[in-house]
Parts: sequence; C-alpha cells; structure tokens
Amino acid sequence: MESIIVALAAGFAALLFAAITAMRVLSADSGNERMRAIGDAIREGSGTFLRREYMVLAPFVIIVAIGLWALIDLWTLENTVPKTAIAYLAGTICSATAGFIGMNVAVRANVRTAASAMRGLNPALRIAFQSGSVMGLTVVGIGLLGVTILYIIFQDITVVAGFGFGASSIALFARVGGGIFTKAADVGSDLVGKIEAGIPEDDPRNPGVIADNVGDNVGDVAGMGADLFESYVSSIIAAMALAFAGTAGAGLAWDADRAVLPLMLAGAGIVAAILGTFVVRSSENATFDQLLWALRRGIFAAAILLVIFALVIVLALDMEIVWFWAIITGLIAGIIIGLSTEYYTSYSYKPTQQVAETSQTGAATVMISGIATGMVSTVVPLFAVGITIIVAYELAEFYGVALAGVGLLSTLGITLATDAYGPVADNAGGIAEQAQLAPEVRERTDALDALGNTTAATGKGFAIGSAALTSLALLAAFSIEAEITSIDLLDHKVIVGVLFGAMLPFLFSAFTMKAVGRAAMSIVEEVRRQFREIPGLMEGTADPDYTECVDIATKGALKEMIIPGLMAVAAPLAMGFVLGVQSLGGMLIGAVGSGFMLAIMMATAGGAWDNAKKYVELGHFGGKGSDAHKAAVEGDVVGDPFKDTSGPSLNILLKLMAIVSLVFAPVFLKVTPLIDKLT
Repeated sequence: MESIIVALAAGFAALLFAAITAMRVLSADSGNERMRAIGDAIREGSGTFLRREYMVLAPFVIIVAIGLWALIDLWTLENTVPKTAIAYLAGTICSATAGFIGMNVAVRANVRTAASAMRGLNPALRIAFQSGSVMGLTVVGIGLLGVTILYIIFQDITVVAGFGFGASSIALFARVGGGIFTKAADVGSDLVGKIEAGIPEDDPRNPGVIADNVGDNVGDVAGMGADLFESYVSSIIAAMALAFAGTAGAGLAWDADRAVLPLMLAGAGIVAAILGTFVVRSSENATFDQLLWALRRGIFAAAILLVIFALVIVLALDMEIVWFWAIITGLIAGIIIGLSTEYYTSYSYKPTQQVAETSQTGAATVMISGIATGMVSTVVPLFAVGITIIVAYELAEFYGVALAGVGLLSTLGITLATDAYGPVADNAGGIAEQAQLAPEVRERTDALDALGNTTAATGKGFAIGSAALTSLALLAAFSIEAEITSIDLLDHKVIVGVLFGAMLPFLFSAFTMKAVGRAAMSIVEEVRRQFREIPGLMEGTADPDYTECVDIATKGALKEMIIPGLMAVAAPLAMGFVLGVQSLGGMLIGAVGSGFMLAIMMATAGGAWDNAKKYVELGHFGGKGSDAHKAAVEGDVVGDPFKDTSGPSLNILLKLMAIVSLVFAPVFLKVTPLIDKLT
C-alpha cells in the first residue's frame, strides 16, 4: 500500500508543479497590443478546432464504450458493472484533458515568448521551456494518477487496459486530425507565400499564417501530448499486465510488488523530471550547440537521477537486481535513439548539411538525399531497440522488455517539455514577424525554432522507440490472455497475418499523407483567391481573411481523420474474428516490424529537410531568395507530413492495435473454436 501512496503522491506533485509553472508563464509580459491581437486569433482558432474535434469524437467514444460493456464486461467477464467501459471512458477523458491543458498554456505562452525575446534569448528560452514543462508534467501526472486510481478501484489489470485503449483511441484521432490541420495550413501557406509570391515565412499578408500558427498548437502540442500520454500509460499497463500474468522471470509467480514496480518507477521519473527542469538555462549570446546543450543538461540530469531512484526502489522492494538493469537498458536505448535522431536532423552535423548542399541542383536531389538520410537513420535505433530487447529478455523475460519500455519513458516529463517547447518558439517567431518586431527578435525566435525542430525530431524518435518496446510487451500480454504459447511462422494463416500487418503502416501513411495533400490544396486555392481578389493585400494596405483558412483547415482535418482512426481499431478486430488469434499475433509482429522502420525514416527525413532549409536560410548556398532556397523549401514542404502527420502517428497505430488485441483477447478466445470449425 505504501508503494501505491508514493505513486499517487508523485502524480499529484506533477500536477502541482505544472500549475505553479503555468502561473509563472502567464504572469510574464504579453507584449504590445498588436502582439496580443495576433495571439488572441491563434488562441481562438486553436480552441475552436479542439472543441469541434472532441464533438466529432464523442459519438465514436460512446459507441466503443457500449461495445466494451456488451462484449467484454457482460458477455466475456460476466461483470454486472461495466468496469472495462468505465476505464475506457476514463482514458479518453484523461487523454483529452492532458492535451487541452497543454495547448491552452502553449497558446498563451507563444506571445509571451515573443515579448521575452525582445529582452534576450535566455528569457525567451525560459518561457518557452516552462510552457513545455506544463505539457510534460500534466501528461505524466494525469497518466500515472489515472492508472493508479483505476488499479486501486478494480484490482484487475485487464480492466485497467481499457484505460490504455481509451487513451490510444483519442491519441490517434488527435495526432492524425491535428497533424492534417497543421501540415495542410503549413504546406498551403508556404507553397503560395514563400514559393509563388516570394514573401517571407509568417508574413502578415499571407492569409494562411494564422492557420499555420493554430496548427502548431493543435497538432504539435495537443496532438503530440495525447500521443505521448498514450505511450506513457500503455508502457505502464503492459508491464503490470505481464506482472499479473506471472512472467516477471522464469518460474516466478505473481506478487504485488512486481505489479506496482512500474508505478513506482513512473513516480520516480516524475521527481527526476521536475528536478531536471531547474538546470535548463542559456547565456544571452548562446550558439545553436549551446542552446541544445542547455536542454540536454536537463534531460541528462533527469536520467542520472532516475538511475539512482530506480536502484533505491528495487532494493527497497527487495527485488532482484536484474530488474534494475532491465530498466537501465531502456533508459540507455532512449538516449541513444535521441542522440542518433539529433545527429541526422540537426544542421550542426553532416547529414542535414549534405541535404542542404543538394539544394543547389534542384528540388529533386533534395528529395532523394532526404529520403536516403531517413532510410540510413533507421540503423542505430534498430540496433538500440534490438539489443535492448535481447538484454532485457535475458534478464527478466518479457517483463524485462516491458520494464525497459517504462524506463525509456519514465523521464517523459522533461523529454516532452523539450518537444512541446518547439511549437511555442515557432509561434513566437510568427508573432514577431506579423507584429513587425525588430529583426533581432526574429533572429532569437528563429534560433529557438531551429532548436525546436531538432528536439521535436528527437522526441519523435524517442516515442517511436518506446512504441516498439511497448508494442512487444503488449503483444506478450495479449499472447498470454489469448492462451498462445507460440506463433508458427510456417502456418499459412500466420504468414497472411504477418504480411497484412506489414502492409498496414504503409496504407495508414498513404491515407494521412493524401489527406494532407487534399486539405493543403484547399488552403492553396483560398490563399491564391485572396491574393487575387483583395485589393491592396500584397501592398500591405488591406488585411487578409485569416478565419476562412482556419475554417477550411478545420473542416478538412476533421473529415480526413476518420478513416485512418477507424482502421487502427477495425484491423485487429477483423483479423481476430476472421482468422483467429494466431493470425492476429502474426499481424501485430508484421506491423511492428514495418511500422517501426517507416516511422523512424519519415520522422528523420522530415526533420532533415526542415533544418536543411534553415541551414540555407542562414546564408549557405545562396541564402534566402536563391534557387537553392526554393528547392530546400520544397523539400521542407514534402517533409512536413512526413515528420508531423504520418511518421508520429504510426507509433500510436502500433500500440493501439496491440492494446485493442489485449482488451478483446477474452472475446477472441470464445469465438476461436467457432472460427476453427468454419475454416
């Protein structure tokens, strides 16, 4: 019981620290009247999108909850109380709440970051990072409290898995919907403004700039927050599920300490993350590398503290020391994946510089170079995850793999802060441009934005790596619930499942990328129309209609997110009911194999294209306005849906399919004999 109290205390501490940090951010100066007006427009557009998105999702959530009550609680588990349905609803509400809180602070921090940049680089970094800390600590606080409280109430991790299902379903729709919005607005405004009209990025004459700024918040803050909320709770649930199944080690039965270890570890990670935030600061004349190290110090400090806390917890609970080493393998894997992604996406290193160099010969060579960079970047994460799986399994079987996943995500409070800070810095740059602040202000926000591109790419690599470990742990938990002792890869039905699973990430990515393309076309047509039909717009004597672009992007995103979101739930159910649990296991394996590689490739290629453009804009290869710059911009436009829509959504797809399989495993067991008779 003491362990549970510690976990609860850590969750409440995260929310308390997030609230204090939010008040500190909101007390900062918000700039002049023009800056506040722009900030208000971004905030109103972001709030409108999120409200409409949740209204669209409400019927889906209700239908799924009724299905869980009927199929799981009543028919399979014979519970008169709809426990799984309640856990599912709690997961959807907590996920939506975490994203909502983080976004509402971000849309107020953007203008304050721009105002702080008028005073210097370090004040701007502090405001942007503090707003990201609110997002990070809100996610881990609500996530840990949700899992812990449901565990206390129901004492059944199979029921608590419904919480992860709810979080995953909201995360996928939020990430896909927000990603489509942000990239449609970004691509549309860039194509017409920067390439066709030749005006600067975030120029106030461009009707798409407010929609672009709104997209940063609904996609890269609310969507990303829901994404990592789901990653966090799924990793904890997977480890607890395996502990309940008695797989903590060869021949070891279940005990309570083993089940609450993931909760204790997550709580320790929260404390480490809070302490790590205090060491993030930079000098006023900091270079890009110095800014990067300012954030690295916080992450590394939290990681070191977690190692100490994890050892204390394992020893205090009188557990075998091998479980401590399993935790450490996941933490090390996360750091390696982060550093590898940083190397391939930062313009301080050769890969991105080489992508920028190819811009001298046109957009085609930029595309070729960026895709090749993304493909090469899969090698290090694969080895990191592969070695982690082997070592963790040898130490504590699949429970060790699950603990490695928890270890990788345990300091999410600060790693997510470095990710969420990026969109705030990006918005601050847009506000500085639109409010026509002094050039040095935009230079400072651009420095923070370039850093944000790297930390965002690092965060995506981090999340994708955790998805591989967590998906495998969930697959192991599913196999136990479905009474699968082994999967025969020579079975023809299993082979079909593997191939089908390997295809799903490609089909999913195609849907999301085409969705961005269609929505972006609508934005392009609207921006062109306004440039053509509003007298004095290009001369700066008339204002564009920003709200029309926001409305177009909102409608397009909400319409296009439905099919990809339903696919993730329907695919495992169809496979399980039609071909059985063995084929479903093969499908999950195939999806993890191809989805992990594709997600890393897309996220890294997109980050490399984005920072290659910024490298050219610093004055290399002709600088802004040159042919090389136009080619680099086109690479960035292609990379936008790669890194901010399709790539990061894939890790949710993998975990959502796995957790749907786990939740419905008892149903599959009942219908499998019928399937065998029919086939």
